[in-house]
Amino acid sequence: MDTSPEKVVDPTLAEMGKNLKEAMKILEDGQRRTEEEHERQLESDDVPGPLQGSGQDMVSILQLVQNLMHGDEDKAHQSSGTQNIGEQAHMALLGHSLGAYVSTLHKEKLRKLTTRILSDTTLWLCRIFRYENGCAYFHEDEREGLVKICRLAIHSRYEDFVVDGFNVLFNKKPVIYLSAAARPGLGQYLCNQLGLPFPCLCRVPCNTVFGSQHQMDVAFLEKLIKDDIEKGRLPLLLVASAGTAAVGHTDKIGRLKELCEQYGVWLHVDGVNLATLALGYVSSSVLAATKCDSMTLTPGPWLGLPAVPAVTLYKHDDPALTLVAGLTSNKPTDKLRALPLWLSLQYLGLDGIVERIKHACQLSQRLQENLKKVNHIKILVEDELNSPVVVFRFFQELPNLDLGLTATSQPSMASSAAGQEKHSCNALNRWLGEQLKQLVPEGGLTIMDLEAEGTCMRFSPLMTAAVLGTQVEDVDQLVACIKSKLPVLTCTLQLREEFRQEVEATAGLLYVDDPNWPGIGVVRYEHASDDKSSLKSDPEGEKIHAGLLKKLNELESDLVFKMGPEYRSMKSCISIGMASDDVDIAELVETIAVTAREIEENSRLLENMTEVVRKGIQEAQDQLQKANEERLLEEGVLRQIPVVGSVLNWFSPLQASRKGRSFNLTAGSLESTEQTYVSKVQGAGVTPPATPSGTRIKQRVPGQKPFRRSLRGSDAMSETSSVSHIEDLEKMDQLSNGPEQDTPEVPSPQAANQPEALQEKAQHPKDDCPQVEELESLR
Repeated sequence: MDTSPEKVVDPTLAEMGKNLKEAMKILEDGQRRTEEEHERQLESDDVPGPLQGSGQDMVSILQLVQNLMHGDEDKAHQSSGTQNIGEQAHMALLGHSLGAYVSTLHKEKLRKLTTRILSDTTLWLCRIFRYENGCAYFHEDEREGLVKICRLAIHSRYEDFVVDGFNVLFNKKPVIYLSAAARPGLGQYLCNQLGLPFPCLCRVPCNTVFGSQHQMDVAFLEKLIKDDIEKGRLPLLLVASAGTAAVGHTDKIGRLKELCEQYGVWLHVDGVNLATLALGYVSSSVLAATKCDSMTLTPGPWLGLPAVPAVTLYKHDDPALTLVAGLTSNKPTDKLRALPLWLSLQYLGLDGIVERIKHACQLSQRLQENLKKVNHIKILVEDELNSPVVVFRFFQELPNLDLGLTATSQPSMASSAAGQEKHSCNALNRWLGEQLKQLVPEGGLTIMDLEAEGTCMRFSPLMTAAVLGTQVEDVDQLVACIKSKLPVLTCTLQLREEFRQEVEATAGLLYVDDPNWPGIGVVRYEHASDDKSSLKSDPEGEKIHAGLLKKLNELESDLVFKMGPEYRSMKSCISIGMASDDVDIAELVETIAVTAREIEENSRLLENMTEVVRKGIQEAQDQLQKANEERLLEEGVLRQIPVVGSVLNWFSPLQASRKGRSFNLTAGSLESTEQTYVSKVQGAGVTPPATPSGTRIKQRVPGQKPFRRSLRGSDAMSETSSVSHIEDLEKMDQLSNGPEQDTPEVPSPQAANQPEALQEKAQHPKDDCPQVEELESLR
């Protein structure tokens, strides 16, 4: 079947479809431009300019749009921020262009067309998501539908609201119930749009003992409703969740519906799990949402459709109230909001819609099954058999912690240790999430902070898979990346406590408890003039830490060192990154302390050098002037006359020693140069004291990275024996060439390290023992 735009009868529609394809082709080709083309692009293209007198063609305008969309990608070294554009997305984009064209039709034709589009889209959505006899309201903002539903509920419960207005609300205040797990800012948005005070909101806590900690507590909700009725308030509306914004848990909608029917409360449901209503198998908790008074759907991210409105399905018999609440409109242009979704649903078909939602659920199920086999990964799911949202985090049990003994001896020790472990794991989970987002961008992971669990990672393919094009291979790659990062996480977490103890036991170092740093730890060197009580920046300390960072990076170790302001202050400190291998923490801390102390001493020496040199030069000038005066008195006045002095010196030469001064920078003192002229060699002066070094800084074998623990067991013995065997072979070659020389052999310095028998044989070449036996004994 030929579906080209040329077969369309209306030439305007055909031209519109053709122009849209050409425009999308130009914009998509712009994402594949080479770097050379970016280099030739002038920077002045981003500067706004005046409107040109003569118009531009469509290609030039699209080229400008393309530059504005993708011009900064190569500069920032980031990937393209646009989602995958498929044929179904082209239909949604065509709907916006078609809506502008349809609005120019005759009024009667426009009314018929918009009514057909609205009725078709409403019927299809109600049947796909099992919401019988419902009406639909299409809106851009997801929260806008709930605002209209609240207005409908107010008009339904307050009959005199149209006449008396807010006076009716003042006499009997309405109450809107929201779960504590609802999306942040939803309650404030409702109050601002409805003009209600914040006391009209009631936060319903989640379960604390039984059930999920992210589900609304139904018993507590009933108690709140009874208390509000006794205080003369009107329970108006309850917002339940079929997939909370954080972890995707579903409230007990069945029990909530019974409670709302008992007290006459409007029940509204939203959440990502409502998408599963289109599947053949639906959990009972989500299926109960089909009996609610209204629900909000977001088919755009579920199906990968850009610029598609959200939909609020509701049931109400009074069209006058729905018109007053703003859920319906007499303007045909308002009904055209459904046009992009109308085109996209027809393009996908029922099978395509179900397949996309099913594919997203299979991705989450596959990730959940694979993560169950990975150690140190905790999964937070509500329904293990059917959960479209997977929330997980890295964790590790505290080693050597006897909970029973701790609870009896020191009750606060267990809670403190658990809090510290959670504190450390939050930073590590944040680091793991950032790494996974960078390595597998198609996974669509989201990092979030939960009050009870801490920092977690969320995988919600219903909201991201269709947009990012996530496949099964991406999920497998995500699991593989998690497994590859686990050794780094476990090793780092084990070394954090040892690092803290070593720093606290080392003089001059201060351990900084930074909850946002995912590495081994943060340390600060306290110099002599450091003001510990001040939180302001310290220039001298910043200079020392900058030099320390440079020295540590020059060691070429596997650790990452960074310098930045201290947590909760402006003082500089050194942060040590993740550890992928067994690190010698004692050597690391000792190296930091010794290096920082050496930098501080050198800094003080340089600061005092100027004053010392100035005083030394002044003292040398005074001594030389005094020596010149003494020389004049010794030689006499006649020797100072030019001609007479030369004749007198020729007849009677004066043996005078040349005197001078030298300045010893190491000792900071003046020394006479008389000994230098006598011995013709400049003296070495006072030898400076050796710089103190750490007692735990060991010598490394060639090829060994810094801060690695020494090899133990057979590996160390084999390496030592192989080195000793090479030295023995070198000794054999030297001894084999020894008898050919007439002069007696002088023992080398390396012979002192060999066994005594080997040294005696090397020092007595005149023995009668044959050379072959000597070589055999050496082996």
